[in-house]
Amino acid sequence: MKASVITIGDEILIGQVLDTNSQWMANRLHLLGVELVETVSISDTKEAIVSGIDRALAIADLVIVTGGLGPTKDDITKYTLVEYFNDELVLCLPVLESIKEKFRQRGLPFSDLNKNQAMLPKQATILPNALGTAAGMWFKSQGKHLISLPGVPYEMKGLMDNEVLPRLKKIGSFPSQAYETYVLYGVGESVAAELLETFEETLPNFIKLAYLPSPGRLRLRLTGVNQNKILLKDSIASYGQKLMSVFKDFNVIEGDVSYIHIVQQYLTNNKKTLAIAESCTGGKIAAEITSKSGVSSFFLGGVVAYNSSLKETLLGVSKSTIDTFSVVSEAVAKEMALGIQKKTGASYTIATTGNAGPSTDQTQEGLGVVFIAIATPEKVVVERFNFGQPREKVLEQAKNKAFEMLGKEILKNQ
Repeated sequence: MKASVITIGDEILIGQVLDTNSQWMANRLHLLGVELVETVSISDTKEAIVSGIDRALAIADLVIVTGGLGPTKDDITKYTLVEYFNDELVLCLPVLESIKEKFRQRGLPFSDLNKNQAMLPKQATILPNALGTAAGMWFKSQGKHLISLPGVPYEMKGLMDNEVLPRLKKIGSFPSQAYETYVLYGVGESVAAELLETFEETLPNFIKLAYLPSPGRLRLRLTGVNQNKILLKDSIASYGQKLMSVFKDFNVIEGDVSYIHIVQQYLTNNKKTLAIAESCTGGKIAAEITSKSGVSSFFLGGVVAYNSSLKETLLGVSKSTIDTFSVVSEAVAKEMALGIQKKTGASYTIATTGNAGPSTDQTQEGLGVVFIAIATPEKVVVERFNFGQPREKVLEQAKNKAFEMLGKEILKNQ
């Protein structure tokens, strides 16, 4: 089965809202065995919707549309679909009662606009929305399927998991799919491609290799599709081991995990703690850690000492060290790491100081230079990096490299 995903909304086209729906649905459809042939964002006009559906149904067996199902006048998806499929709107009493109950529970007044959301296509299969007031709609025509879902991400996800995917499993005969991801640090995409040239030539036609570069790391994904589930599973595992052997002299991790995952797992399991002293990264490292659940078991906290005086008063960095080596230096990074370790008693600490740009604040180092220090229970490791420009790139790569350095030190203990 081939699928097309269409997201509707001018807010997506002008960049006001990020389209996360397509990415999430693509992953779910892939796991089911559906081949996604396109994802498209279109304007919320009748002409754009009709044109988008015409094109999608010409190339796909399944079309999933999100957005434009609200109660206001600018939400026209439902009315456009009813006209497109020569259907008519009728009052769906179960949906009406469900909407009324939601309003009663929240103590909100119920209006005719809200009642209008219970007016639904007569011929479509109605998908009840347990998390909102906009029901999903499933149209069938000439052996093809079009599913309309609300654009609110958590509502769309609830309908996909509870209604759409279970129904798709019943009507489709999908091949087995499997994939495995390997994460490389310190190896660029072009270098990896050269090293994998012979490996790629040996891959069977049902397995593909994809390169997924991002700042500081490169993900390599092996994806396979085959009716024989056992053959597919064994082949992915076998070629995965061959891929890892190509990079035996590099930092490669099996599975789509990051160094922060390794850090969290090790520190939690071994009852170790972590604290952070950031200067140029301005809290990005701490923010990345606290975006994960369960980190309170090991993360004590951090200090953003952007000004030299705070490095001295909060972290105990010597003024003479700053005067001698400048604030962006190996010596200052080391003292920051030891200072936060002493103040918090953390087992491990991270410290950063650098010139993210566009100015250098009269330091001895150039733009893009960052020193990262890792203090362990036994030692302090400091490395100098030049991440170039622009500023956003420097900060992102410094954050990723800090986790990589800490992860390497932790892996030495495993």
